[in-house]
Amino acid sequence: MDPLDRIDEIIAIVEAARSVPMSRTNCMVDRGEMINALDQLRAELPSELRRATALLDERDKIIDAGRREADRIISEGEAEHARLVSVNEITVSAEHEGARIVAEARAEAQRLREEVDDYVDTALANFEQFLTRALASIERGRDKMHALREIGTFTGEENERPLPF
Repeated sequence: MDPLDRIDEIIAIVEAARSVPMSRTNCMVDRGEMINALDQLRAELPSELRRATALLDERDKIIDAGRREADRIISEGEAEHARLVSVNEITVSAEHEGARIVAEARAEAQRLREEVDDYVDTALANFEQFLTRALASIERGRDKMHALREIGTFTGEENERPLPF
């Protein structure tokens, strides 16, 4: 199950919980059920972290491939430039053509780098949003759990038994 779905499940458990008498904000949840749901969420988060690491690895591979391609294009441009320069009749046009090819190669390499950076930035931003929502949900769950724990420790008078809820 997706960690966001797991968080939705935890929220549903809390929303469906019975209210504590005379309280608008406090409720009672099954501790075992809540701990089980949180444990499952904790188990799922590492897979999301592995996905983020895989995205970073993929980005590095794309950048390396782009650099190799840019180097290849630049080398071809320089080789073409050198070949054209060696021919006396077209020396001037060869210099211009070689420079154009090198400039295009550099521009293409820069464009590829920018596209990869944009892609990775978007992927990381999406993952950051996911983690932010997950952390906020966990914090809300913990706050509710702490509030329930405080309510559960109230026993009232010395000879009275604790409330059954």
